[in-house]
Amino acid sequence: MVNFASCLVQTFRKHIVNFLITALLLLAGVPAFSQTAAPQPQYVDSIKVHFLYGSRPYTKYKKDERKWFGGVLGGHVGIETDSGHILNFRMNGNFHLFTNNNKKHSRFDDLDYTDFYSIFGSDPDSIKRAIVTIPVTRLQKEKLDSINAQYLKECPYDYALIGMRCSAAAYEILGQLGIMKNYSHRKTYWKIFYPMKLRRRVLDKAGENNWSIDRQEGTLKRKWEKH
Repeated sequence: MVNFASCLVQTFRKHIVNFLITALLLLAGVPAFSQTAAPQPQYVDSIKVHFLYGSRPYTKYKKDERKWFGGVLGGHVGIETDSGHILNFRMNGNFHLFTNNNKKHSRFDDLDYTDFYSIFGSDPDSIKRAIVTIPVTRLQKEKLDSINAQYLKECPYDYALIGMRCSAAAYEILGQLGIMKNYSHRKTYWKIFYPMKLRRRVLDKAGENNWSIDRQEGTLKRKWEKH
């Protein structure tokens, strides 16, 4: 009985001492318990997401300026895999209203800056654009290089109005890299129905993570998307 009482007193004293030490540390502004910080990603490279804003000619310039596919809610999106090489998804053949993966009318292209930004027939210096630079790890860059080689060789899905188009395709790749949340193809094209849906997400993440954004304003002859 005496031994039990002695052990109880010692345990009580130990808890009191620990409590007092913790309280003093907290008052002094010192963390009571050290926590091992989660390892930070080692960024060794970067990729760029290119956004060509949608637009339409103002009425008085309709004779001078072309109409673009999608108009103000159109535009184009591509991912720069290496310097001057922009991977982008395009229609190839007849336009499909609904996805038909058994008869794909689509392709991925590797375009340089001039060809990418003149895809609608306009001068690249006259268009509105935003280029977001995203830091990536070695594994992310290797994954992108693998996707690039694979998609240029064999397109994985059809191009369709109710289906994958340039913005959904770019999101799908960013999802594979872990930069965006990964979804099924069907969920991706419903969520990312046109370029602005992706652009807002990427620009928001750029603001949160201090990613570099290179912007260019477009010609005053056209009405451009604002965001």
